[in-house]
Amino acid sequence: MKGRIICKRLQRGDDLLIEIKRIAKEENLKAAVILSSVGCVSKLRVREAGGINIREINENCEILSLNGTVSCERTHLHIAFSKEDLSVIGGHLVEGCIINTTCELIIQEIIGWQYGIVKDDKTGYNEIVFIKE
Repeated sequence: MKGRIICKRLQRGDDLLIEIKRIAKEENLKAAVILSSVGCVSKLRVREAGGINIREINENCEILSLNGTVSCERTHLHIAFSKEDLSVIGGHLVEGCIINTTCELIIQEIIGWQYGIVKDDKTGYNEIVFIKE
């Protein structure tokens, strides 16, 4: 995979999704993926698989996994957390996941591609379109 690798350290109080979107716009990312994300949040918010309900947990949780597509046009990210009792919760990342101590974020740009958006009548969502440049 060709493209830049962008390494950022997010700090206490940063909103994970807002910061990822800011980086995508600042770096003018047309197509990218999350390579790695290690850190801790003091509050998490995720949307359930049904696409409607958002769960919020106000406790320190470790980020176990973050993956998905990132561009200056759109993001689609799923995340998993380990709670203090070592149970795991995850879902669709939404705004409101607040960094506690740190988050080491690594994003890989994909050269030769860009992500577009199309309204999909079957799903009811704006879905990704992969465009080869």
